[in-house]
Amino acid sequence: MSTRLRFAMAVLLLYATFCTVAGILLAEMTLHPQRRVVDAQAAGDAQEVARRAGSTLREVSVRTKDNLALKSWFVQPVAGNGSTVLLLHGLGDNRAGMLGYADLLLHRGYSVLLPDARAQGESDGLIATYGLLERRDIRDWAAWVETNVHPNCVFGFGESMGAAQLLQSLNGEPIFCAVVAESPFSDLREVGFDRAGQFFHTGPWLGRTLLRPAIEIAFVYSRWKYGFNLEQVSPVAVLSTTRTPVLLIHGEIDSNIPIRHSRLIKAADPSVALWEVPYADHCGAINAAPQEFETRVLDWFAVHTLSTHPAFIKN
Repeated sequence: MSTRLRFAMAVLLLYATFCTVAGILLAEMTLHPQRRVVDAQAAGDAQEVARRAGSTLREVSVRTKDNLALKSWFVQPVAGNGSTVLLLHGLGDNRAGMLGYADLLLHRGYSVLLPDARAQGESDGLIATYGLLERRDIRDWAAWVETNVHPNCVFGFGESMGAAQLLQSLNGEPIFCAVVAESPFSDLREVGFDRAGQFFHTGPWLGRTLLRPAIEIAFVYSRWKYGFNLEQVSPVAVLSTTRTPVLLIHGEIDSNIPIRHSRLIKAADPSVALWEVPYADHCGAINAAPQEFETRVLDWFAVHTLSTHPAFIKN
């Protein structure tokens, strides 16, 4: 065997080893994200938001089909408008991260439900599945609101991971009158390409080419070890079939989840509304254009407020 051939085989072996190890590490880190607990400061902040808005706050929970207890705050104005908004946080965060949006909505008469996603905050669970299981959790929360609050409408607002999970919850009969999703990813594999490129500052092409085997191994490993087919985590696939009105918000300079993800979703379903926000980074629309953000979100909910459940209205 020639020296050149031995060198080529050694390089291929090292490449295969690297991709295998990287794929396993990627899967483990993805499925076991950092948990940010809801501390006393966060609880105090929530009480203050409720007080300023003349609202009552209470802790509520639901139990999932796989026997996890999910935790949430439900905040209800004394004189509300009869509708409730689910506020869904991003990865590595908890319900307290959505208090700014809650403050805005409470002062406009909306009740708000702020859940901790599974494996995040104070909710049970060790594994995050980015919508594979969370889509069912969100539907459970919407059912809790319908049963316990009897609202005119249930709306959804999510950011980043919460936005992607929210979009995936639209895969059945309509449960929301309308939703707003800020900075969602279009597909877990597609955002994996971005993550690989961000690590090496190359853009998504590196994940699509040299590091593609590592990403594919991560999917295979997740299914083999944990039984989760993460290839099904795809908001863009759900949006091609949903009947729920969707407003996407995405910053033009989003450095975390590039704006092309929302453009891909929009391309799959032209009925989806997309607001591309100049000078806004990841989930930064409310800072880059606060007045327009408030107007667009509140108008979206107002236009789609229905007197009965959307399943009986929207064709």
